[in-house]
This record gives sequence, C-alpha cells and structure tokens, in this order.
Amino acid sequence: MGFTMGLNLILLVVMVATNILSLYHLSSTVQSPRPPLPAPVPDNLIRQLNTIRATINHLTRHSPSSAATAKKPASAVPQDLILHSQIGSIVSSCHNHPDLLHKYMNYTPFSTCPFDPDLQETLILNGCHPLPRRRCFSKTPSKQPSSLPLTPFPTSLPDSGVIWNKYSCKSFTCLLQNNPTGFDLNAQRSSLLKYTCELDLPISQFMQLAKSANSAIRLGIDIGGGTGTFAAVMKKSYNVTMLTTTMNVNAPYNEAVALRGLVPLHVPLQQRFPVFDGTMDLVRCGRAVNRWIPVPVLEFMLYDVDRVLRAGGYLWVDRFFSKAVDLEKVYGPLIGKLGYKKVKWAVANKTDPSGLKHGEVYLTGLLQKPTSKT
Repeated sequence: MGFTMGLNLILLVVMVATNILSLYHLSSTVQSPRPPLPAPVPDNLIRQLNTIRATINHLTRHSPSSAATAKKPASAVPQDLILHSQIGSIVSSCHNHPDLLHKYMNYTPFSTCPFDPDLQETLILNGCHPLPRRRCFSKTPSKQPSSLPLTPFPTSLPDSGVIWNKYSCKSFTCLLQNNPTGFDLNAQRSSLLKYTCELDLPISQFMQLAKSANSAIRLGIDIGGGTGTFAAVMKKSYNVTMLTTTMNVNAPYNEAVALRGLVPLHVPLQQRFPVFDGTMDLVRCGRAVNRWIPVPVLEFMLYDVDRVLRAGGYLWVDRFFSKAVDLEKVYGPLIGKLGYKKVKWAVANKTDPSGLKHGEVYLTGLLQKPTSKT
C-alpha cells in the first residue's frame, strides 16, 4: 500500500514538472521574434523549375548511375536565377504567350510550314527562344537566285533570295531608298574605315592595336550587326570570321547577311550566345546596344560577353548612347565591373536635336579582357 502511494506521488511530481517545462518553452517561443519570411518566388519561375525538375526526373529514371546524385536535398532558389527568370528564358518563356504560341504551332504536320516571320519575331523578342520545333517544310522563295554573290560587297543583292510577302518593300532597291542607314552597304563600309572624330575607331586601327599587343583576331561576334557589313569588312580584308546577331524587324536582315556569304544568328539581345566559353577573340556591340536596353538585361549580356571571350580578347563598344549622367553613374560602373583594360574610352555629346534635348552622349570603348583574374 505504502509502495503504491509513493509511486503515485513520484508520477505526480514528474507530470507537474513536465507541464511546467512545457509552459516555459511555449512562453519563450511566443516571445522570441520570428525570422523574416523569404521573398515569394514568382509563379512563372515555379512552373519553369517544375519543368526542369520533371525533365531531370525523367532522365534519371533512364540513367540509374546518376540517380544517386539527384537525391541531394533541394536548396533555396538562388536570387540570380529569380532575377534572370524575369528578363530571359529558363527552359522556355513560350508558355507566357499561349495565344501566340498556339498560333505558331497551329500547322499541318509533314506539309509546308506557315510563312510567319512576323509571328516568330514577336515570340523571340518576348523571350520564347529558341522557338519550338515544327514537323513541317520551311517555305522557300519560288524562284531561286541564278547565282549568289562571291564577294560580301556585291553591286546588288538578289531579290529572289527573299520572300517579301510580309514586308512593305518588295526589293533591296526599295530598302536602299527607304532605309539607307541599314542597307547602303558601301556607306556602312566607309563609316567603319574612316576617322572623323574621337568616337571613331577604324577597323584598320583596331587591327593594328591588336597586332601591337600580340593578340590574334580570328573569331568574333558582332551584336546587332544589321546587314553584316562589319563582318564583311573583317572577312574580306583580314580573313576574320564574324558571327552577326540580327533580327528581321521590318526588313530581311538575316537574309541580307546570308546572301553576302556571312553567318547570321537570329537571336535577341537577351539570348545566351550560342558559342562555347572562351572561344572568341572579339565581341563588338553595335549601335543596337544602347540605353533602351533594361539595365539587368545589359548586365547579363556583358557577363555573357565575358564568358565567350578568351583571355586577351577584346570588347568593342561602338557609339553606345545614353544620358551623360547615366553613363557616369550607371553604365560606366557597369562596364567597369568587368575589370577590363581600357585601350580606348571616348565620350562625346550626341548633337542631334533629341540628344541635345535629353543631354545624351556617345561612348566608344575598346576594352581588353585580362589574361588572369586575381
């Protein structure tokens, strides 16, 4: 009897002590501040990451050897990934434009593809790149050119090498008359070879600078290169292979580049360059690269330039225009983050009415990637 009462008393003491400890722990938990909640992940990024995860799971089911590494616990989404998802495509941004995508994919398989270059341009410029593949035959001009130019500076480009249905002009002669800045090949060549002010960097001067630094120039990318005249001069005069990124905005720029015997890359400015790391000797940013590009897009582009340039390679910024205050506070420091050597850095006022009104300037810069990072 006494043993039983003693045991009950001990159990009662233990229960009371346990309750006291529980109350103390609960009160301390309520009083302690909660850690701040992480920033919400955008729904479109979650969908894209789920697509990536589903693809990885599909691959690991067919590759047992890699299944072990795929079982690592998931970590927090990197902030750079969230930032880039807002300005560029991860896997594909096509699902963000279902109406356009449905129109693009509404075709009859194994027949002739719809001729929709304007729709393609719209999708690409909205981040849907690369476009989905289609199982249909690409439409070609009904009458092929009897001969193709053997020089990148022909007297004229063959009109029969282009399907003109979607353009207001129906010939290169019309384009030359209505858009001489874009299609006067000889005037473009002249502007690349002459020195009239401090903003100019003639190609011959650039090649001499590279030669003096013992830098071989063999391969490069011309960003926003229009009809490819920079690549044409480099090929004809210096045997340098340049890829030209260009878009068919209101004119057949890609066809013009190809008809000159050059290589067009139909990619937007936010697209990762489709070349391997450290393989280019030169990346030139033409006048399509300017202050109208959102700063995050420009920053990612500059670091992709760094990715493809070899050590000792050159970044050539040709007449980048912005407001003077923005060049000093935003774009200059942005370029400076690369840590490149400034071979040329020239700034001058943009003297047209718009430039004077908005206090805009031009920048021409030639920068060399260092051979080593400390």
